[in-house]
Amino acid sequence: MTINFDPYSMDFATDPYPLYRRLRDDAPVYHHEGLNFWALSRYADVVAAHQDNEAFSSAGGVTIEPMVDMGLLIMKDAPEHRWHKALVTKVFTRDRMNAMEPFVRERCVRTLTTAAEKGEFDFVKDFAVQLPLNVISELIGIPEEVRADIHHFANMLLLRGDLDLAQVYQAKLAADEVYMQLIRERRARPRDDVITLLMNTELEDDSGVVRHLTDEELAVRFMELATAGHETVAKAIPNGAQALMRFPSERAKLLADRALIPNAVEEILRFDPPSQLQGRTTTRDVELHGVTIPAGAKTMLLTGAATRDERRFENPDVFDVSRDNDVVSIYFGYGIHRCLGIHLARLEIRVAFEELLGRFPEFQVFPERATRRVLSNVRGADTLPCQPGPQRSH
Repeated sequence: MTINFDPYSMDFATDPYPLYRRLRDDAPVYHHEGLNFWALSRYADVVAAHQDNEAFSSAGGVTIEPMVDMGLLIMKDAPEHRWHKALVTKVFTRDRMNAMEPFVRERCVRTLTTAAEKGEFDFVKDFAVQLPLNVISELIGIPEEVRADIHHFANMLLLRGDLDLAQVYQAKLAADEVYMQLIRERRARPRDDVITLLMNTELEDDSGVVRHLTDEELAVRFMELATAGHETVAKAIPNGAQALMRFPSERAKLLADRALIPNAVEEILRFDPPSQLQGRTTTRDVELHGVTIPAGAKTMLLTGAATRDERRFENPDVFDVSRDNDVVSIYFGYGIHRCLGIHLARLEIRVAFEELLGRFPEFQVFPERATRRVLSNVRGADTLPCQPGPQRSH
């Protein structure tokens, strides 16, 4: 039977995993003639493609459809990628992120307590979005009064499927204006924050020219950090909550031994990764499994399929908080495009479940009442009802 893999369908947004299995078994190098893209679904192939950034280029965008080059790191290849990334890598060191734990925990407790006071609340909008959005906003200096707009713009730019392109374009223009205004304010009144740091840092580009980032380049860094800094975590936390509902024995393990929570974070990201696919464009013919992907072809690296590959993981469709970690951890990207915020994301997810299970051990979410939207390369609940249950003294 013919496989029809459409990553921009509601069926895919709802549950892609049965289809992923078919792709891995029957079409590990898949070609969709109508949408004209290729897809790799086996773990070893996805890892190898991430490592070979010369053959699998990011410059053509990370989705199926063409993307305008807005200067995003994820759309740059070496050597330009190297000096752009070097600028912001110093912001997200492990030590710097670990030092943020008291702030992350305080913000988590405040957000969770406020949400639980409602009785039933929206686990996504009232908790999972608010935590990483406020943390990254504090880190890079986004004022509280525009944070809701920042989240709305990010969501609009990620939407796919049946949508109003005019609305998406207007959201892009509005987001550009917000970020440019923030840059103008920083120029007038520098602060002790990440954007001011980037503003004042000299860089040497791949041409050997020493200069500072332009306002336009700074605005792109602002947008990139704000969007990537909260969207994936905002989806990972609800994904984890739903997994704990589906596998109550694993939840019991965490309640009995909180030391398992860091490992559970890795399992949440493997079992149902928020970033499901990454697009590349081939720079030459690539032969794999007897199939030739031609040069210039859009090729999707299916993270969500790779992390459920039976060839790499035993019982991959089982959520197991005691599972040995995957040291490659492709759910944060791999190779030169490994996520800058990996340490902050792990910290936020860990703290979220430490506080959630510690304060509301009987919480319930209701996946059957969740809503979803078709997004570009991320997947997660748009809304998810939650009943916190009785609060335990903590």
